[in-house]
Amino acid sequence: MKITGTSSYIEVEIDNKTVKIQGEMIVNGFVAYSDTIIHWEPPHEHLTIDSATKDRIIKKITEYSKKTNFKIVFE
Repeated sequence: MKITGTSSYIEVEIDNKTVKIQGEMIVNGFVAYSDTIIHWEPPHEHLTIDSATKDRIIKKITEYSKKTNFKIVFE
């Protein structure tokens, strides 16, 4: 898993696909808006993300961020 981003979104690479998740930077972390997890970034933009995949993405990101000093929480 690779996570990059800015103060207004994170890009997460999972299973050789990337998803952009909107949110806000906070002290030592990021608040991610789960309702912005809709589709993969190009070249996979034609693939929508169903609720099971969305839940799996959130779970993987949450578990990953527990191991770092930069926490990502979902709203």
